[in-house]
Amino acid sequence: MLEPEQILRLEDDRVVLLDQRRLPTEVVEVECRTAAQVADAIRTMVVRGAPAIGIAAAYGYALAGANGEDLAEAERVLRASRPTAVNLGWALDELASDPSATRARGIHRDEVARCRAMAAHAASLLGPGTRALTHCNAGGLATGGYGSAVGALLSAWEQGFLAHVWVDETRPLLQGARLTAWELETAAIPYTVIADSAAASLMASGEVDAVLTGADRIAANGDTANKIGTYSLAVLARHHDLPFYVVAPSSTVDHRTARGDDIPIEHREPSEISDRFPARNPAFDVTPGELITAIVTEHGVHHAPYGESLARATVRA
Repeated sequence: MLEPEQILRLEDDRVVLLDQRRLPTEVVEVECRTAAQVADAIRTMVVRGAPAIGIAAAYGYALAGANGEDLAEAERVLRASRPTAVNLGWALDELASDPSATRARGIHRDEVARCRAMAAHAASLLGPGTRALTHCNAGGLATGGYGSAVGALLSAWEQGFLAHVWVDETRPLLQGARLTAWELETAAIPYTVIADSAAASLMASGEVDAVLTGADRIAANGDTANKIGTYSLAVLARHHDLPFYVVAPSSTVDHRTARGDDIPIEHREPSEISDRFPARNPAFDVTPGELITAIVTEHGVHHAPYGESLARATVRA
């Protein structure tokens, strides 16, 4: 398992990011020396995953302060880099009164601690021999260390609850086939990569016991934005009477957003899908709260009605 500083870190004059576009075939670091370069790295998915881009933004803002950059402009460019994940704006808000390296590193440390706590809570929901299905990448790469949904799988494996993981390839950028598979392989957890369209068949044949995903933004009512294709899995899980769990830190809960319809959905370049034909490429979809069996944060397991249970899911220093 990667150490948090191997995924991203703040040095005296730069932010260093593990280039997730090059994994698993190459392990390459990208150095950013300005806030604008960090924002570009976020936008181009050198670093990705809601908590991880929040940490990267915090590091970029602290770097801007150390460099004597215009902090208002640094905040603007970082905040605009990706719109859906609420952690990015949350991290910048946290640094508004203290844009120091110490505070930024504290955000990173605290996010990893939240991941470990929520992973233990989520693992307790799984029984012995669980065959889990996960979508996209919600491991340490996405959170700055340990992971949310994949962290839960790691915790379940360590406790002897997990038998196997089905990994959606997660088109079009294959975060599941490239990143989650690599993380599970590193942890020696049995896994198999599947085509996104194979999930229904596996559920129908009784080969899936639970679905676990991360989240990029959770509205106050429990509606959850995550990688495109998550909503489909929730519908399939409900049809096949399977639990669907969302695992995310409290920094991903957006109490100011009432429902999923209010979550901005990022649309990425059509060329990620096709260089020849017209394409539409939303990066995320929204799963209604009523399709989610439980939302797990570091505070514990939250059940519907989420408007009440998520009220206690706030970041605590």
